[in-house]
Amino acid sequence: MNEEINFILDSTKESMNGTIDHLEKAFIKIRAGKASPVMLSSVMVDYYGSATPLSQVANVNTPDARTISVQPWEKNMLQEIEKAIMNSNLGFNPMNNGDFVIINVPPLTEERRRDLAKQAKGEADDAKIGIRNARQEANKEIRALDDASEDLKKNAEADVQDLTNLYTKKIDALLVTKEAEIMKV
Repeated sequence: MNEEINFILDSTKESMNGTIDHLEKAFIKIRAGKASPVMLSSVMVDYYGSATPLSQVANVNTPDARTISVQPWEKNMLQEIEKAIMNSNLGFNPMNNGDFVIINVPPLTEERRRDLAKQAKGEADDAKIGIRNARQEANKEIRALDDASEDLKKNAEADVQDLTNLYTKKIDALLVTKEAEIMKV
């Protein structure tokens, strides 16, 4: 019987770890003032008639904290890459120098910082919902065990609640760190 409960707890922990991983990836995509190749990860380029991720048709670098350079593997892709970046609604104004597409990342305004902090808080709230859903699913599985005693079920539900509290604190800590990073001028 303990094996079934341990399996439920392990799968719940795995699900909650997945939620934390997803949150960390979402936070990476939220811009915090300095240039990063990840900022262009959603850009799709028309590569001979098919939509292709920018990273598959060009080399994306950050030579400094305020600049992103995109070097296409084929020179004739420069205009397509430039057009794709403009159409991606990221708020960037790419410049083409014949070899590279160069993007100057403007410093964030106070209003934009607040918007990004709200976006980070929304991602954290979504992660907390994911954690609570994992808890709910685990409790449902524990209650469905027929041959477990009531005490064993109550102890297992308490363990699930402890996991929930632990992962909620992790989310809060990640959010505090990200908000500080965003609001730092």
